Amino acid sequence: MSMSFNQYMRDSIQPMRDDLTSIGFQELMTPEEVEATLPTAKGTALVVVNSVCGCAAGQCRPGVAQALQNEIAPDHLFTVFAGQEKEATAKAREYFAPYPPSSPSIALMKDGELVHFIERHSVENRSAAEISAELKEVFDRFCK
Repeated sequence: MSMSFNQYMRDSIQPMRDDLTSIGFQELMTPEEVEATLPTAKGTALVVVNSVCGCAAGQCRPGVAQALQNEIAPDHLFTVFAGQEKEATAKAREYFAPYPPSSPSIALMKDGELVHFIERHSVENRSAAEISAELKEVFDRFCK
């Protein structure tokens, strides 16, 4: 029995999801979940727009994981997956204005308002350690 293409894609993408969910991220799978969560999350929320690209694997997800070892961290961890849950990702991006859509990207929100954003171009040209260092500084500033 052959595996369907959609099942193959789900299976191949699952480890990319697990990189974040295994460290406490909640996946937001629908626009309704995004709408019910992001604007009402009290305190600070880190939102990662996940992606299948190499810079998500090599720099973004590892950088986020390292940053969460910081003494001060966000109250909530959320993720949407670009190219997979397209509608949920589009809804999340509405909260990241004025930044254009990019993936991967990392947003820090405080009481439903965007306070810091790392766009793809700031992910792909930096190491995981550099991304982690930036996030730790941002956590220290906004997550007290």
